[in-house]
Amino acid sequence: MSAPDAALDHAAGPPADALVTGARLIDPRLGLDRLGDVLIRSGRVAEVGESGALESPPGAELVDAAGLIAVPAFVDPHVHLRTPGLEHVEDVDSGTRAAAAGGFCAVLAMPNTQPVVDSAPLLRSLRELARQTAHVPTGFLAAITQGQRGDALTEMGELADSGAVAFSDDGLPVQRAGVLRLALQYQRLAGRVLALHEEDPSLSGAGVMHEGAVSAQLGLTGIPSISESTTIARDAAIAGYEGGRLHFQHLSALESVVAVEQGKAAGIALSAEVSPHHLTLTDEDVRSLDTNLKMNPPLRSRRDRRALVDGLRSGTIDCVATDHAPHAGEEKEQPFEVAPMGVTGLETAFAALHTELVLGGLLDLGVLVERMTAGGAAFGIVAPSLAAGSQANLCLIDSGAEWIVGEAGYESRSANSCFAGRRLTGRVRMTIAGGSIAYRERTFAVGVV
Repeated sequence: MSAPDAALDHAAGPPADALVTGARLIDPRLGLDRLGDVLIRSGRVAEVGESGALESPPGAELVDAAGLIAVPAFVDPHVHLRTPGLEHVEDVDSGTRAAAAGGFCAVLAMPNTQPVVDSAPLLRSLRELARQTAHVPTGFLAAITQGQRGDALTEMGELADSGAVAFSDDGLPVQRAGVLRLALQYQRLAGRVLALHEEDPSLSGAGVMHEGAVSAQLGLTGIPSISESTTIARDAAIAGYEGGRLHFQHLSALESVVAVEQGKAAGIALSAEVSPHHLTLTDEDVRSLDTNLKMNPPLRSRRDRRALVDGLRSGTIDCVATDHAPHAGEEKEQPFEVAPMGVTGLETAFAALHTELVLGGLLDLGVLVERMTAGGAAFGIVAPSLAAGSQANLCLIDSGAEWIVGEAGYESRSANSCFAGRRLTGRVRMTIAGGSIAYRERTFAVGVV
């Protein structure tokens, strides 16, 4: 599934041999949306046919998928696995188990760990850990600057040679324009995209939520949307001048969508992502002062949310990214002003977006699938496919299943979901990732031919 340069590692299980029967097959890149069967042999899609038309080889699993949809599994370009340093809230094993349960066949982990992933030996040790414990193919980004301090660049060439999928100081912006310009120059040697957390700290200040009427009414310090959008515009201009490539992380504001649209129209090599919480929630939800609704960038206004949905639909925003950010329970059980920012998202991403956007009439199911599978494109990772000959990366979804988030617990070690307690519609029943069965819901039975 990866380009030759993009290093994705996991503890591969036995190659899947299965016949998936009677599913609604959806692969928007193939123009596929019909009932059919998928035959998987030795971890690859061997054949796609009409329902009942395919024969399974002896010993293969027979998966009765009647009433389910089968789609290419999802790719998440922005997760926090908290390894090294904070394994008590998440690690590669638990984070990628959560990813598999959410229908993801690949994830890319951010480098803002303790210590920061800014050296080749640390990166290589993480890749080895993934080969031992990751349930789905996992890539690791390395930091742009040493220690993410924003001044001296990392050894980008050496890190790229050691398998860094991209570079990011996520959690912090690259504040100094000159440092970003230099990083874009080194990008030509390293051959990797820069993924940017866009924020002007002088504008964000000590803000804890979106700056607007709700923050004023709650008496909380706000973060203005221009903190994000003006930084995007600046960095797009620098990338255009240097002929570089940028990926903008977790867009949250209308002005940011406009800035990305203008940059793309100018021919600058840009891509952008948006998170499920920004697509489905607003600052009005923060009135509850539930710290599971505190994240950076913050939930913004209804106007911003509409712009993000429109941008995702149009393709101005290229993909969905969860920004899965686990925290210990005691960290979130503090007053809103002091609780850490960040929410989990891998296990709820599809269900939340299906419930609020697809069933809500705002987005076509095929568009949602396309955007949730497009997360690797900016990083040289080929999108999963149901096409014959492709590596098997597939998830089965019960689009009518209703469930309450958190009622049965989480695969993640952390429970700081912004959707906790909400009733969602759409549940992943099975995930095949990297050619192996990575997740099967306990109640989802299979047979053997």
